[in-house]
Amino acid sequence: MNQRDLAAYLGKSTAWCERARWAGEGPKFIKLGRHVRYRADDVLAWIEEQARTSTTGGAEHE
Repeated sequence: MNQRDLAAYLGKSTAWCERARWAGEGPKFIKLGRHVRYRADDVLAWIEEQARTSTTGGAEHE
């Protein structure tokens, strides 16, 4: 998926996607020349990594 698809899927702006990519905080991505693409499996894995059990701590790892 491209950045616009990702933004729509996550309910975020394309600017958020750019900032997250630049900061290394978003889903893994692939650069194909000037084009940025996201694999569905990487997006779903990133979403799963965001799971929390509390607002005060880090991610819960089992």
